[in-house]
Amino acid sequence: MALEGRIAEKGMNANMEKDRKTVTAKKSRRSSVKTTRPGEARHYNMQQIKSKDTSIELKLRKALWNKGYRYRKNLRTLPGSPDIVLTKYKIAIFCDSEFFHGKDWEVLKPQLERGNNARFWIDKITRTKTRDDEANKKLLYMGWTVIRFWGKDILKDVETCVKVVEETIFDKEMAEISEESDFDADPPCQ
Repeated sequence: MALEGRIAEKGMNANMEKDRKTVTAKKSRRSSVKTTRPGEARHYNMQQIKSKDTSIELKLRKALWNKGYRYRKNLRTLPGSPDIVLTKYKIAIFCDSEFFHGKDWEVLKPQLERGNNARFWIDKITRTKTRDDEANKKLLYMGWTVIRFWGKDILKDVETCVKVVEETIFDKEMAEISEESDFDADPPCQ
């Protein structure tokens, strides 16, 4: 019994040692780290790419919050799960990274064709672009205004992005006032 316990304990320690090595490899920021499995470092790097609370989203959200705009984050009830949703004004804001959403696709696509795993990346980005277009159409059909910002634009000049949002809010409010005044200007039926 004591021998079985030591064997089980030793086996558990070996597994813990292996797990510790794997964790150590995963904590490293370099993709050239020697790991127990091929592709483990790449797998870890790809896992670190976030879909929510990215630096570009946080920067824009902070700027909007400081201007007094309140919003919802990643509202899953809307198509495309917009990064920022101003429900009061029916505005959906997306913060898109240049690579994954295919900015300058005519330039990026030939570069990808020369790179590693070209078919995978071209298909992935094409699907993302298609999904973005479908989300835009669905949101517009539902009466929402869609604003899309590129990550570099947010990082370079967040104030301009906030101004775009403010102008959109202003335009929506003016259109609403105009519709109300048109409705009030109609003479009553006799």
